Amino acid sequence: MMAGRGGSETDAAGGPARHLPVLLAEVVEHLAPKDGGLYIDGTFGAGGYTSAILNAAGTSVIAIDRDPTAIEGGQGLVAASGGRLTLVHERFSALDEVAAAQGIDAVDGVVLDIGVSSMQIDEGERGFSFRRDGPLDMRMSSEGPSAADLVAKLSETDLANLIFRFGEERHSRAVARAIVAARKEAPIERTLQLADIVAKVVWAKPHEPHPATRTFQALRIAVNDELGELARALSAAERVLKPGGRLVVVTFHSLEDRIVKTFLANRAKAAAGSRHMPALQSAPPSFKLVARGAVEPGEEELARNPRARSSRLRAAERTEAPAHPAGDLSSLLPPVPDPDTSRRR
Repeated sequence: MMAGRGGSETDAAGGPARHLPVLLAEVVEHLAPKDGGLYIDGTFGAGGYTSAILNAAGTSVIAIDRDPTAIEGGQGLVAASGGRLTLVHERFSALDEVAAAQGIDAVDGVVLDIGVSSMQIDEGERGFSFRRDGPLDMRMSSEGPSAADLVAKLSETDLANLIFRFGEERHSRAVARAIVAARKEAPIERTLQLADIVAKVVWAKPHEPHPATRTFQALRIAVNDELGELARALSAAERVLKPGGRLVVVTFHSLEDRIVKTFLANRAKAAAGSRHMPALQSAPPSFKLVARGAVEPGEEELARNPRARSSRLRAAERTEAPAHPAGDLSSLLPPVPDPDTSRRR
């Protein structure tokens, strides 16, 4: 699952934990559920947004999560929905394929809540937390290489670039050096083991986030290909939304928000034809922005839930224009920088 859950200082990096749905009223306002409408919640989590959509009008929801524990935990809501909720174990990047498998060609809205959930963080055995000991795992669906695999196998240079790219950690080179030195002495297989290694080279004042915050964020993003999943999910939402359908995305750190902002900005303006191909027709805008800029939590919500501090909501409405070709989405993703070169600038 990739349901972002908070803001402020928490147990996990980059997708802080929460039990309260962040920006819930704003999500419902911008999604604008209507009677008889069909909506996709691409990041079901604990079902906060899905419940709000079902309660807002006579709606139906297809909810998706890549975490099997979230699917299991949502069965009670499925039973209580009177047939209006379908829960699917899948990655949200395949949300258009999920709809097609249900016999659905188009939907009235898509909501995505990006990050990591409180349920995952609260279970030390999942390996997301640098405050709770557990296996250094971080896999959302228990498939593919784990964080321990990356820590064990990547070169010092690749580790530093990964931590700098996905964690925006300016001490990435020192962290990578410390990891490589430590793994020569013993395998790094536990979360607190890695957190202690990082804390020895990254200093933080008492009121600042834990020193391992950015390193854990970077590993989690890499393990789950979170930014690639987000880019593909945005393109899938463009394909499956009806004209007038709404896309609402809640993010929790700058890397995520930048991808959403860039995607919507590109899709909300006509694509220019190439000067080398003058006959090429410009693609008309496939979205129009509903929210000008990012919507942030208000003072009342922050007082009630300080973990919402870093959350940002962006929303757009599908036009009647055809979806833009998916093409190469790599332009939405951050480049892999050299930490040494970056620091010299």
